[in-house]
Amino acid sequence: MSHTLSDIAQKISATLIHPSADNSTLTSHATNVNLDSTLITGLATLANAQAGQIAFLANSKYQQQLLTTKASAVIVSAEAAKSCPVSALVMDNPYMGYAILANLLDTTPAAAEGIHASAVISPTATLGENVSIGANAVIESGVKLADNVCIGAGCFIGKNAVIGESTKLWANSSVYHSVVIGKHCLIQANTVIGSDGFGYAPVPGQYKWHKIPQLGSVIIGDHVEIGASTTIDRGALDNTEIKDGVILDNQIQIAHNVIIGENTAMAACSVIAGSTVIGKNCTIAGLVGINGHINIADNCVFTGMSMVTKSIKTAGAYSSGTPVAPNSEWHKTNARVKRLDSLNKRVKALEKQLNK
Repeated sequence: MSHTLSDIAQKISATLIHPSADNSTLTSHATNVNLDSTLITGLATLANAQAGQIAFLANSKYQQQLLTTKASAVIVSAEAAKSCPVSALVMDNPYMGYAILANLLDTTPAAAEGIHASAVISPTATLGENVSIGANAVIESGVKLADNVCIGAGCFIGKNAVIGESTKLWANSSVYHSVVIGKHCLIQANTVIGSDGFGYAPVPGQYKWHKIPQLGSVIIGDHVEIGASTTIDRGALDNTEIKDGVILDNQIQIAHNVIIGENTAMAACSVIAGSTVIGKNCTIAGLVGINGHINIADNCVFTGMSMVTKSIKTAGAYSSGTPVAPNSEWHKTNARVKRLDSLNKRVKALEKQLNK
């Protein structure tokens, strides 16, 4: 797969400019994008790019690599373009340019092509146009797959599940009964959507826990992406809901009746306990634990390893994880923490004496 530099400039809405004759400064005028036929075959980092590849500069700490890059062109800001020794694709947001170009040059194969002979499809399932279903996938009764849905090898789609247009599931993902997934979603391998929530009633006797059937479902909006080996539990009575534009990383646990607002992003290995509502446009870093039955306001940011134990009503950044320290320092700090209670008692005793 290859594209001309001119074509790429148009696709990412960038201004294409070239180095001057002495290769020291860029020309001040934009090149006619219809004239540059340099073929671009791939993307690479500034340090490793070769002729025929494009790199990008979105972080100033890599500015020095720009001076020695061997890329055919670099996606840069207007300021960085002044020191670019090769052709520059100038735009306000170089990282977005990289993202658009990565999609243009993407060579990821389809999760499935056509309907494999070994797929098991109920005669009562409804399949739209151009649906692909991989080897050994199971599509149960009442399932509705819209146009251009792609189901990878070994997937299980439970009874009466609905999957919207152009949604793709990679291999061995399981979608339980009555789950609804919207349009243009991407679900990575080994993800489980709609399994039972962790609902049990305590009872006396030999078997202490009585299982509560989970009667709700999972409703996933449009343009949602879900990483590999992530689990989203079905609701106990109402539904678990993942709103439009949410992105979830790998190995995340979403418990029953959780609601995640539009465009929220959640990084790997974070967990949300049952019946919690997360607002819109939130950012949840890795290894964050969020308690159940609480509400999180829109536009909140939680840094890595934060433990959220109560509702957050105001947008902002929140942290609670302890940064790593040398082992000897950590032991000293831990010892001091253990003495805080006795120290507090001594301070109170001194305050009483001073008051007297």
